[in-house]
Amino acid sequence: MSIPSSSEAESLEKLLFVSKTVLLQAVDLLDNHLTSNDQLTFSSQYLPGSTIGKHLRHARDHFHLLLDCMTKAPPRTLSYDTRARNTPMESSRSSAKESLTETIEQLGKVIPMANSSDVLTLHAVTPFLQEFQTTFGRELWFAALHCVHHWSMVRVIAGEMNIKLSDDFGFAPSTLIYQDREAPLGKARI
Repeated sequence: MSIPSSSEAESLEKLLFVSKTVLLQAVDLLDNHLTSNDQLTFSSQYLPGSTIGKHLRHARDHFHLLLDCMTKAPPRTLSYDTRARNTPMESSRSSAKESLTETIEQLGKVIPMANSSDVLTLHAVTPFLQEFQTTFGRELWFAALHCVHHWSMVRVIAGEMNIKLSDDFGFAPSTLIYQDREAPLGKARI
């Protein structure tokens, strides 16, 4: 990793803001909306096999794998398919909060030292092994928007338990902007 140019640094700073914001939404969910560990493991009838805990872990894992990849020397290979499952954060609010908070802290350490144009080789199972060239900036953007996708499913599962979430939880920034919402991710203009 080398020192990023000012425009790259500004771009990464914005991606850091979005990444931290979506992860902090999950921390807020744990602190202010869920009241028991059982709510993390409640099995959705609308999304078979899904639980809030599984979605939190899965979305956080994408950041974790990307950041871990960036701490290694080039050439860097990233695989989102090497996730651990059935981890404590899937069933424990305190473990989930700790994992999310650690990831937010790691973002703050790795991003300032990275370049958005740092090249990564992405390995993906589709079910056939695919290999793509990508960049750190693109994958950081993907990880943040991937969280939003999973937060929308968390919203459905929370609704099954009559848990009301904030109006912006699980909505893409482009939707919030289009709807002229006053949410942190709805402030920018296209």
